[in-house]
Amino acid sequence: MRLIALSCGTYYHLQSLEAPRYGGFFDAVLPPEQLDSAEATCIFVACRSPAHRLIAQAGALAHHLAAGGTVIAMGESRSDLWLPGVTFHGRPTNWWWWLEPGADLGVRITAPDHPLMQGIGPAAATWHLHGHFDVPDGADVLIEDAGGLPLFYVDEVTTRGRMVVTSLDPMYHHGSHFMPATTRFLDRFLPNLRSWLDG
Repeated sequence: MRLIALSCGTYYHLQSLEAPRYGGFFDAVLPPEQLDSAEATCIFVACRSPAHRLIAQAGALAHHLAAGGTVIAMGESRSDLWLPGVTFHGRPTNWWWWLEPGADLGVRITAPDHPLMQGIGPAAATWHLHGHFDVPDGADVLIEDAGGLPLFYVDEVTTRGRMVVTSLDPMYHHGSHFMPATTRFLDRFLPNLRSWLDG
């Protein structure tokens, strides 16, 4: 298994992909422009990667999926613009929802037994909502909002490969030292991901 993370060099990518806490989960960290020369089983696109840099690599990503590879598309990177079959619906973000009496953002883990969700409860997946997806028939929804709209899913039906797509952006917040739940999420999600990929 070769897990390659794409970094656009932002402070939150450097903190999340290369600092000691999580750097050991990735076999290589490369800029998107070097993707064509990379040999990967799984390509990890970090949160809030500028979409234009991924759009330029859409062909390489499509080739990777056609060969049976995996792409992890984290939130706020407009994966609908550079992955096949992804339809995203953005929404206004309520940055201060937790200040409301009895606040509950409504995030629910819908597949707690999935290997990627082991040990992740709703509190660790709750910080902000940025949008949801239309999910193709046969894909597995792992996290949804209070209205049952998908926030995180695994698609093994659209291509010969596998796409893990989410609107959650934990690396941005972890790297910004803003919203501790995101660090708790990554503390479980990245080991789960590595174990799932190593199979």
